[in-house]
Amino acid sequence: MNRFFRAAAAAVAMLMPLAPAYAGSVESSGIDEVQSAFDTLLGTQQRAPRTYQSGFEQQLAALAEASQGRIGVAALDLGSGRTVDVLGDQRFPMASTSKIAIAAAFLEGVDQGRFSLSSEYPLLMPVPSKPFSSTVAPVRPGTYMSARSLIEAMITRSNNYATDALLKVVGGPRAVNDWVRRAGVTDWHIDRDIATLVRDDGAVNPATTIDSRDSATPLAMVRLLSQIYNGQMLSASSRDVLLGAMGRCVTGKRRIPALLPSGTTVLHKTGSLANTSSDVGIIRTPEGRAYAVAIYVTGQGNRLNRESRIASIARALFHGYAGEPSQTYPRTAAR
Repeated sequence: MNRFFRAAAAAVAMLMPLAPAYAGSVESSGIDEVQSAFDTLLGTQQRAPRTYQSGFEQQLAALAEASQGRIGVAALDLGSGRTVDVLGDQRFPMASTSKIAIAAAFLEGVDQGRFSLSSEYPLLMPVPSKPFSSTVAPVRPGTYMSARSLIEAMITRSNNYATDALLKVVGGPRAVNDWVRRAGVTDWHIDRDIATLVRDDGAVNPATTIDSRDSATPLAMVRLLSQIYNGQMLSASSRDVLLGAMGRCVTGKRRIPALLPSGTTVLHKTGSLANTSSDVGIIRTPEGRAYAVAIYVTGQGNRLNRESRIASIARALFHGYAGEPSQTYPRTAAR
C-alpha cells in the first residue's frame, strides 16, 4: 500500500492528469485509508470516518464494493434531501451522461432567445483518423435536423453525431462547463467533443485509473440533475423538453429501470466507454416521491456484469428510500 501511495504522489507531483486508483474491499478501515489518500492527492474534501447508520447504507456499500473495479454511487431524495453515496466524491468518466448538460446548455440559449428548437443544424459525422493523431477528431457535416430532433436523438438514443452538432452550436466544451458552473455544480467538466472522446477511448482503464478529463463525481451529477428537475436552471418548457426526452430513453433497459417495480417512472441517460458503464437520472415512484441517482460502474469483467450491478444498486436505492419516512435527513451515507 505504501508503494501505491508513493507512486500516486509522484504522478500528482509531475502534474500528470492521471492518478492510480485502488480497487479494494468493502471493509471499512481499508476503504477509509484509500479514500483519505485520494482526497489528499486529488484535492477533494477530506472524508469523515466511514459509518453505517442503517441497513440501507450497508446494503448499498456491499453492492458497490470495488474488488472488481471502481463503483461510484450518489442519490438524493428530492423531497427529504436525504443523500447517500459510495465514492461520491471520486471522479468517474461521464461518457454519454454528459449529454444531459450539453442539451441543457442549448436549451438555456433557447430560453434567452439565442437559439430556437426549430432551427436546423447538420449532424457532425466523424472522418476516419488514427487515435491521438490530432487534438480534435475531424468531422464533416451530415444531414440537417431541427434542434428538437437533435435533442431527441442524443438523449433517447445517445446519438453522438447529434450531440456534437449541438455542442458546436453552444460554443464547445467550455460553454457547457460554464453553464454547469452557473448551476453551482463543481467537480464536473468535459474537455473533448464526442467524436474525439470515442476515437481516443481505451488508452486508460477506468477501473484502476482516474482520468480527470471528461469526468464528474457522482455527487456532482446528482446535484446537476436536481437543479434541472427542480426547474432552477431552465424555463418550464425547456425543462419539459429535456426531461421528456430522458423519459423516452431507449438505451440502458438493463440498467436503472431493469429491477424497479411496475409503475415506476425513470427519466435517465446512459453512458458507455471502454470498461465503464453508467446511468444517471430521476426515479419517480408510484407514490410520487422522486430521487436523483448517478451510478458509475467500471470493470466487473464485462458490460453485462456492469449493467447488472447498476440495476441492483438502483433497486437498493429505491427500496432503501422507500423504507424511510419522507423527512429531512443529513448526509450520512456510506463514505
